[in-house]
Amino acid sequence: MTRRSVVVNAVAGIDRPGTGTTIPCVDPLGDPFLRTRITLPARPATFLRRERLVTRLDRALRTPLTMVNGSAGAGKTLLVADWAAGLGRPVAWLSTESADQGPGVFWAYVLHAVRAGGADLPAEVGCPVDARRVDHTLLARLAAELNTAEQPVVLVLDQYDRVSAPEIADQLEFVLRHAGRGLRLVLVTRNEPLLPLHRYRADGEMTEIRDAELAFTPEEAALLLDLHGLSLPLDATRALVDRTHGWAAGLRLCALAAQESPDPETYLKEFEAGRSTVADYLLAEVLKQRTPQTQDLLLRVSVLQRFCPQLANALTERDDAESILVELHRENAFVEDLGHAWYRLHPLFGEILRAHLRVRSPGLEQELHRRAAGWLRGSGHLQETLAHGAAAGDWEFTAGALVDDLAIGQLFTSLCSDDLAELFSRMAPEASGAATHLVRAARDLCRCDLDRGLVHLRHAEEALDSAGGAGGDAPARLSWALLEAMVARLSGSPDRAKNAAEAAERLRYEVPAHLLDKHPELTALLLTHLGSTLLWAGRFDAASGALSTVVGGARGAATALARQESLGHLAMIDYLHGWLGRAERKAMAALAESERFGLPRPSGSGVERLVLAGVAVDRNELTRARELLDEAADPGPVLRDPVSVAGRALVTSRLLLARGDPRAALAAVAADLGTEVVSPWAESQSAMVAAAAHLAEGRPQSAAEVLRRVPDGQSACVVEAARAQLAAGNHEAAITLLDGLRTDGRAGPAVTVRGLLLRAQAADGAADGAAVHRLVGQALTDARRERLRRPFLESGPWIRGVLGTPTLQKLAAGWLTPARPRRGGPAGAEPPPEPLVVEALSGRETDVLRRLAQMMSTEEIAADLHVSVNTVKTHLKSVYRKLAVNRRNDAVRRARELHLL
Repeated sequence: MTRRSVVVNAVAGIDRPGTGTTIPCVDPLGDPFLRTRITLPARPATFLRRERLVTRLDRALRTPLTMVNGSAGAGKTLLVADWAAGLGRPVAWLSTESADQGPGVFWAYVLHAVRAGGADLPAEVGCPVDARRVDHTLLARLAAELNTAEQPVVLVLDQYDRVSAPEIADQLEFVLRHAGRGLRLVLVTRNEPLLPLHRYRADGEMTEIRDAELAFTPEEAALLLDLHGLSLPLDATRALVDRTHGWAAGLRLCALAAQESPDPETYLKEFEAGRSTVADYLLAEVLKQRTPQTQDLLLRVSVLQRFCPQLANALTERDDAESILVELHRENAFVEDLGHAWYRLHPLFGEILRAHLRVRSPGLEQELHRRAAGWLRGSGHLQETLAHGAAAGDWEFTAGALVDDLAIGQLFTSLCSDDLAELFSRMAPEASGAATHLVRAARDLCRCDLDRGLVHLRHAEEALDSAGGAGGDAPARLSWALLEAMVARLSGSPDRAKNAAEAAERLRYEVPAHLLDKHPELTALLLTHLGSTLLWAGRFDAASGALSTVVGGARGAATALARQESLGHLAMIDYLHGWLGRAERKAMAALAESERFGLPRPSGSGVERLVLAGVAVDRNELTRARELLDEAADPGPVLRDPVSVAGRALVTSRLLLARGDPRAALAAVAADLGTEVVSPWAESQSAMVAAAAHLAEGRPQSAAEVLRRVPDGQSACVVEAARAQLAAGNHEAAITLLDGLRTDGRAGPAVTVRGLLLRAQAADGAADGAAVHRLVGQALTDARRERLRRPFLESGPWIRGVLGTPTLQKLAAGWLTPARPRRGGPAGAEPPPEPLVVEALSGRETDVLRRLAQMMSTEEIAADLHVSVNTVKTHLKSVYRKLAVNRRNDAVRRARELHLL
């Protein structure tokens, strides 16, 4: 009798119920059932049970279908095997095989696994006879039997991705649907099975665990390494998890290799992806099993951070990328779908492929970067274009892409400026086109290296001129105008800035409108440079016009730095005119702009903090003034232009004067900055500080002489000159100077209050008590709104008795003098500061502030108020802004000073 006839006889009766034939021990092909296929896989000693995933799998007992879908080595099989072993009930396990030659063998093994797992299936259910098919009635009998079972059968089909026959999927779905509560099917697979998954998802009858959940967390990775006898600091473990994306096999293989290393920690930090057991695993599991076309595609796209089929085709010079990528993703072959037809490789897989590419095709990598850069530039992906152009070493192309996209302003916006500066720091010195010189000039000007920047800017101008106005150079010329305006700002040249702005205005009509819309930062930065230069030159109206255009223009992250800078400069104009409240509001708005878009601290020129420090000096909040000056200097403003340098010198010298150190104040006064024009306000402000220092040391004649050398004195300078005359005993000369003050409404309280107090001092010398009372009362009224204290503290002993009169005492109480001053008592040398609250705190902000004072953490405040942590952070930012502080302790201190707590 032949072997085939024995097999047929052994199983012939099983496909027909009621024959009484015993259950077969061979499959329809006549091969004995392999016990290894129906046995739970053993877990290694270093296996880590992850309770979060086991808990998810417990849902499998409540849903008909469970799918554990992950890439090779993701830990799927061991996870499910560990769960099944700990379930405390029988589980039918079957490891499927691609060698199964049809539905008959598949279902024979399923029935064998179910029985081996402890299910009491009667022989009448039957068993397939033909390896190529299975009778539908057998499936119906199986489903019916399962439907009546007292306890559901848990069936795990491991490596189900090996089952490719559509009819098996249809048959499996039929049994699952009609088995009802009697079957709990768990599929362990690398790809999406051909089942109606959408229906199970919609009905809530499916449990899913995918790659993202299978990935090890840093905490789990630390436990896994510990099982291998390895201990890593948490930051090193996080770095390893980031590099492997928490891939289970990668972590285990790294751990095993590290055990053989004399320095495991260093090995895990620095192992070479292309020369490791991880590489061997991935190349064997993923790459070498693929067709030559797929291997070629994977190797070529490994140079990309992300890719779409069209980009992949550009690198392979074929047109089959779409179908290959879809299949690779479907099979979880370390190709991740980012959505919208974009993909990326698992980072470690990408590292390994790049190493393999360099060995297999030396020199090809640079060419692939060049092709990628060309395709990406045509598709409008600028940042990736620049990265690949730099990797290809084609600096003319890379700089040209930045300039032609009108994106050179991004080198200054603080959002990606560091990345761009680092990228172009590798630029080869032989690159000598107009675009490369423009980029070099931008990098130098970013560092305030004016001399080097000018050299490259001139080379760029010469290259553009030698091209004879070739078509398409408008973006380069507009970029040149931006850099020229910045040169004008750094050198203090208003005419140069004006010419650059006019050239830019003409060029705007030659540049595609969509580029201007795409890069509003270029226009915003150019106008900011123009406004700063005009401010330096004392052309306040023109400067305000340019700066206000920026503030009212395009909003968003790209223009945040320009708006911050413009608001800061507008604040400086108000401060110079003596309008402290206006200046402070604009400066605070500038800081809020910086905070809203996460700009570095400090960013730009830091002029807004200098203004706030100046306001604090006038309010006699000297500690706060010092803190603000330190913030503006540490780690130092990015842009050191004449306005910020002169502003720092001015505020620093005034602070030193307020602290009684006139000699240090004189030393701190701004010297000649070497600008192309002398700033009238910087000159007059420096003269005022010098005069005040002379007055503090009893030299009124020297003070008057310093001020006489300042041409066309501004209002504040005239007031200081009157003060010097009054100190010299020339009362009439002082009043004449004050009478000659311009009354155009420009001068704010910081100027006018000083003038009123000088008039009052002169009236006091003339024994005109009524005039003294009236003038000091008006000064107090005007100063109170601004919390302006320094003019009163600088007035000398005569004012102490005046402030003691009942009417004036009421005007001064609580902000200039103590709330209940002694009759005739003097004003303090440095009264307690009353910090400004820009806006009243909301009820919820007050709730947060109270808990802050109780030393509660952000998380504790969120829990106590039943809100999210992000909501608490939002309230804290608002509280800090309103209290004009940057830290928790400062907020609490300031709130207590204001009696808010």
